[in-house]
Amino acid sequence: MKIGILALQGAVREHRDLLHRLGVATVDVQSRQDLYEISGLILPGGESTTVGKLLVRYGLLKPIAEAGRAGLPIFGTCTGLILLSRHISNSSQFRLGLMDTYVERNAFGRQLASFEADMPIPVLGSKPYHTIFIRAPYIKQAEKNVTELLTHEGKIFFAQQGNLLAAAFHPELTSDTRVHEYFLRIVATAQTSQ
Repeated sequence: MKIGILALQGAVREHRDLLHRLGVATVDVQSRQDLYEISGLILPGGESTTVGKLLVRYGLLKPIAEAGRAGLPIFGTCTGLILLSRHISNSSQFRLGLMDTYVERNAFGRQLASFEADMPIPVLGSKPYHTIFIRAPYIKQAEKNVTELLTHEGKIFFAQQGNLLAAAFHPELTSDTRVHEYFLRIVATAQTSQ
């Protein structure tokens, strides 16, 4: 198993370090060719408008979208959640549009409104998960084929749609590996079904 990390902007090193702690090989994805050697892809946090433009500039928007539709497991955190969503409030920015979700960008205001909280995520076990939100988006609406994994006060912060996983928070900034382990199980399942 080899996991690609979109390496155009954002928290690439943090995801890479966490995966290496789990004994998983990684590839920094910067070209179409990098997609051929991976079993799953992480879209890290960053600035969604910029990353969308870079996906177009590097010729990666269409190949990643096609790979996701073909079953490649993709995990988006923060910016990645925005890019995965089909609908983004008040935005026509470039996106992959793979998840049947409606996203609100910068939903908690500017950097000063960033926060951390321990929240229960049942699919990760009984121990609460320490979530870190930085200028975070959230899913304000999801179609029935989307499984809501973490909701709070009517906002969806963590969701799955088949091979696609999206988190509004930053699991790569914690020492807790459970979210990445959950994604690796999605990757393993996809590999056995091929």
